[in-house]
Amino acid sequence: MGKMFCYQCQETAKNEGCTIQGVCGKTADVANLQDLLMFLCKGISHYTVRLRELGIEIPQINKFITDSLFMTITNANFDKSRFITRVLMAYEMRNAAKEHLLSAGGSLEGITYDGAFWQGDTEAEMAEKALETSVLATEDEDIRSLRELTTYGLKGMAAYAEHAFNLGYEDNSIYGFMQRALVEVTDDSLNVEQLTALVLETGKYGVEVMALLDKANTGSYGHPEITKVNLGVRNNPGILISGHDMKDMEELLKQTEGTGVDVYTHSEMLPANYYPAFKKYSHFVGNYGSAWWNQIVDFESFNGPILFTTNCIVPPRKASTYGDRVYTTGASGFEGFTHIEDRENGQPKDFSALIEHAKKCAPPTEIETGEIVGGFAHNQVIALADKIVDAVKSGAIRKFFVMGGCDGRVKGRNYYTEFAEKLPMDTVILTAGCAKYRYNKLPLGDINGIPRVLDAGQCNDSYSLVKIALALKEAFGLDDLNDLPIVYNIAWYEQKAVIVLLALLSLGVKNTHLGPTLPAFLSPNVVNVLVNKFGIAGINSVDEDMKVMLEA
Repeated sequence: MGKMFCYQCQETAKNEGCTIQGVCGKTADVANLQDLLMFLCKGISHYTVRLRELGIEIPQINKFITDSLFMTITNANFDKSRFITRVLMAYEMRNAAKEHLLSAGGSLEGITYDGAFWQGDTEAEMAEKALETSVLATEDEDIRSLRELTTYGLKGMAAYAEHAFNLGYEDNSIYGFMQRALVEVTDDSLNVEQLTALVLETGKYGVEVMALLDKANTGSYGHPEITKVNLGVRNNPGILISGHDMKDMEELLKQTEGTGVDVYTHSEMLPANYYPAFKKYSHFVGNYGSAWWNQIVDFESFNGPILFTTNCIVPPRKASTYGDRVYTTGASGFEGFTHIEDRENGQPKDFSALIEHAKKCAPPTEIETGEIVGGFAHNQVIALADKIVDAVKSGAIRKFFVMGGCDGRVKGRNYYTEFAEKLPMDTVILTAGCAKYRYNKLPLGDINGIPRVLDAGQCNDSYSLVKIALALKEAFGLDDLNDLPIVYNIAWYEQKAVIVLLALLSLGVKNTHLGPTLPAFLSPNVVNVLVNKFGIAGINSVDEDMKVMLEA
């Protein structure tokens, strides 16, 4: 074994695994601490599952496990000191859960997966033990593959649950499943068939957590509307907000109102422009830049401070000049970036230091002009259902292509731009997530007034794509989602895309194409199961895939 092992993202080294340092930029120390934190969360869950059987829910532990899973998502947090603190907190949480169980008269019989003998280890000892709990600790590659597929789905689920929590929306059954699943991936008695069932159950709860987040976002800020988003800049200092968290967006807009500081979205925060509640702020200018991986260029020219609310952080190059302008909050973190602490006692986060910093900066340098159109979430598209059905029945629309998911740095992702460009003019793209930056600024036109790119929002808003498909199924009077004129050509990068894929599988969606590579954590036998049962496929050349998908 190398200094570390991680293969949870699409860009993992040689599509096999990172063993020296993550391609994402995380060090071996951080990777191993993340493994240790995951191990301890599994151990804590052994107690909380027993407690839940006794009718006892511990909100603090639910929050701790959810946030810990989110922190270990690719490109979310690179801060070693915060993971050390988190591991020490995990020991405290585990001991508290154990005491709760004992005081409630519960049994400890059979609970051995808690790492009790590690408490008080030095940092070096911690790192050594972390290697023992890494992914490769499971020797059977098929069991390991299914365990990790579930675990990465849980990490994506945690991200959605955390965003919903921030808006005051929770569902204890989701926490309960996440913790039960963390226990089940440690159970050596479960076979491939049982773990496959767990994978699909993870997808079922993925649908539920996405529905919860959709309810939280729309209940708080209204349903997204068709919106023309400005791509230019104004002559005021600005703050660029990246990541995914809408509560942070709201609080930043409130605190910057009347300060002379403008606010711009970046990457996955673009869909904030679609919500009615945010449109009332005259200093909310529009979107700046493109997908997360291009931030090294975008941040230099923005000139003002940048706020990361979640992933995706790219470590700055040594020659970069913007490092002292980047702030993190929530699950995100990077050594050297200023971190804004979480809310306490119901009070908003304090963005005053960020705002004062912005006032001292030059306005953003304009890198493009014009507008892009978005806001095609389920409520808006369902309102257009009659028009869409008529267009399909008349032959004006032949097929819909779901091209949601993630963007990334590898050259192979040019495939998605070329695919969008070559799609026949009687096809429409449904998208959510930063994958849209590969084609959302192309002049693809419209069909009878319906834009050929319908952007539902963030990867967090993939639920909208499910709702749209279900509504079209009903409108066409079909019994099976797979009978719709919809083809799925999904790009993936990190673990939120994994839970979206599992959600689709749990709904019975078949023949999904996944690229630019199949996940390294899928063993050949697990790939065969997915191919045979669900028709999962990789991608080939654009022309080959276009022919197959148009005929599907």
